[in-house]
This record gives sequence, structure tokens and C-alpha cells, in this order.
Amino acid sequence: MSAAFHLESSRHPGWPTRLGPLRVPAGVVALRPPKLLDGSAWSRIRLRDRAYLENWEPTATDGWHDRNSVLSWPAQWSSLRSLARRGQALPFVITVDGELAGQITVGNIVRGSLRSAWVGYWVAADRARGGVATAAVALVVDHCFGEAGLHRLEATVRPENAASLRVLGKAGFREEGLFQRYLDVAHAWRDHYCYAMTSEEASPEGLVRRLVAGGHAQTP
Repeated sequence: MSAAFHLESSRHPGWPTRLGPLRVPAGVVALRPPKLLDGSAWSRIRLRDRAYLENWEPTATDGWHDRNSVLSWPAQWSSLRSLARRGQALPFVITVDGELAGQITVGNIVRGSLRSAWVGYWVAADRARGGVATAAVALVVDHCFGEAGLHRLEATVRPENAASLRVLGKAGFREEGLFQRYLDVAHAWRDHYCYAMTSEEASPEGLVRRLVAGGHAQTP
């Protein structure tokens, strides 16, 4: 069976899988599928870091505590797993030195002649520096343009989110434009920049090799 036929016929190429590890100043970063048992650690970080995360994520109409409680995790985990099994998403937990430190998700996967998706991520406040997000983005982009068979990825970010803008810029994403009043974040319609990258822009070496060659990461 040819690779091209496989990409068109499989509902979920590249899933499930583990990505990494990649050593950065903050520790050893790896990506894995979310687990049902992640609920306690996930909720603890999300509730603790509300002030840090809430300004960048869609408004929680049901309340931040309810959306991020331990009891809400099973439904979220089940939804992510279902989307992944249907080939519509690639959800990952970010770990640093083996401990849960955030999430990165490739969503709205469209195949056929488009083969595109968006990527979104969050990292715990105490892991926000040290290259964790940059490593996670590099790992997932290389996977998407490799085994997962996608051609284009995009990410949207608020103009005020300087840290995320630096991550996308370091990864090689380019700015495509401004989406005005794009998303309800922190109880208001917020502008977002759209950043994007195609497989041609990541090739031939890939983002992980670029990070390693630039001295920003090491392969353990």
C-alpha cells in the first residue's frame, strides 16, 4: 500500500502516539495522549493558574471552576479521545520530567485536498519559561507534517500575548493577518493574529532539528 493511499484512506494517521523526548532548560519535554487518570493533576494546575490562563482562553460560560474541576475531566477526556479516534484531532498532554505540565491539541483536522488543522496549547505557569511550549510546538508540528500527513497548520493568538507570539515566531510560523473580534475571551470579543506554516516551510530538517542545531534543545 502506498503512503499516499494510506493518508487518504485512514481516519486517524499518526494516532495514538508519543512524541519526544526533547531536553530544554526547563527539563525533558514529551507529549503523550491524555489519560483518564490525568484528572487530578490537570484540575490542580488549571484551578491554581486561573489568573495566568483565563486571559488567553475562550470564556468559560459555565464558570472557570466548573469547567476545570476534577469532575469535568472525564467528559473532556472522552471528547478528546472520540475526536482523535475519528481523525478530527490529535490531543496531547505535555509532560516535563514525567509530570503533567500542559496540553497541546491539533484540532479541526480536514483531509482531502486541504489537509489542514489548527494548533493550540497551554503550559502551567511554573513551566512557562525554559522552552517547554517551544519544544511542544516543534514536536507536534514535525509529527503533523510527517506521520499525520497534514500540509498546513495555523494558530491564532491575541496581540497582547507576547509569550505565545515569541513561541510561534521562534518555531517559524508566519503572520497571515488579523482576525478582528474573533473569539470571546475573558468576557469580550478579542482580536487575534493568525499565524500559519506549511510543510514546505518546515522541511527538510524539521523544527526539532532546527531547535537542536540552534542550541535551544537537546535530544536525550
